[in-house]
Amino acid sequence: MEEMKIKGLKIYKAIFEGKKNVEIDEIEYPIKKFSSGIKYLDLFGYRFIEQNWRKKSEWGKKAREGHKIMWIIKGRRYIARIMDGEYNNLLKKED
Repeated sequence: MEEMKIKGLKIYKAIFEGKKNVEIDEIEYPIKKFSSGIKYLDLFGYRFIEQNWRKKSEWGKKAREGHKIMWIIKGRRYIARIMDGEYNNLLKKED
């Protein structure tokens, strides 16, 4: 999971610094935008997506307040959240 954290933080930084691309393993990947303007990147079966500040959720409110939030999703599962540069693994720890 450490590898995901490193890649996630690199993508997070690129998204919130307004970069058009991010380099992962010496390959440049374009950061895309939905019509809503929300930035995202699909990579290795994961979606790295900026929090939509227009959402009426707790997270949308935090984004409106100025927090920088990105989610890492695989399929319909939320894998991790990065908020204000802090990585938080959302997967349950297996005993």
